[in-house]
Amino acid sequence: MGVRPYAWESPCDQRYLIDREPGRVAPPPVEQDAPAWVAAHKGVAAGRQYLELTVQGTGDETVVVKGLRVRTVEKRSPLAWNAYAMGYPGVGCGGGVPTRYFTVALDAARPALVPEAGHADFPFKVSESDPEVYYVSAEAAAYDVSWTLELSWSSGSRHGTLVLDDEGRPFRTSGENGRPSYEFPLGGSAWRPAGEEPPS
Repeated sequence: MGVRPYAWESPCDQRYLIDREPGRVAPPPVEQDAPAWVAAHKGVAAGRQYLELTVQGTGDETVVVKGLRVRTVEKRSPLAWNAYAMGYPGVGCGGGVPTRYFTVALDAARPALVPEAGHADFPFKVSESDPEVYYVSAEAAAYDVSWTLELSWSSGSRHGTLVLDDEGRPFRTSGENGRPSYEFPLGGSAWRPAGEEPPS
C-alpha cells in the first residue's frame, strides 16, 4: 500500500498555508520534493489536498477493495496563515483526469468519497501483478480538518480494514478564504502577492 499525501494534480492548483512571512519561505519545490518542503515549513494543504493511493496484492489471491471511508479526526476554524502557490504565474499547467478519481468535501457533516462523473465506484479487484491507483481530491473551505481514510478489503475468507494517513499522522487540509496569497515568479528571487504585476 502506497500513500502520497503531497501529490499534485497541477502545481497551479496546489497551495500550502504556512505560518511565516514571505521572506522566511523557500522558493516552491518540484513535486517530488514537496513532502520535505512542507515538513520544513510546517505547512498545511490550503483549500484542497490531492492524494495518490497505490493498492497491490501480496500473494497469488485476488484482493477485492470494497471501499474507502473518510474518518474526520478533528475540525477547527481555518488557519489564519499565509497561502503560498506552488505553480509559477504565467506558466501553463494542466493534466487529464485519472481513471480512478474521487472527490470529498471535508466540510460536510459526514464526508464521503464520490467518484468523478463517468468514473467507476468501488469495489475494485487488485492482485500482485495488477495494482490499482486511486486519486482523491479533498476540499475544505470552512474548516481546518484533520482526517484519515479507511480502506476495507477482502480476499477469500479473509477481510480487514487499513487506516491510511500521513506516516502515522492524520492528513490535514484547511480552508484558506481571505488569507494573504503569495506566488513566486518564474526566474524571480522572492515571493510576491498573488496577482501583483512585477516591477518593470
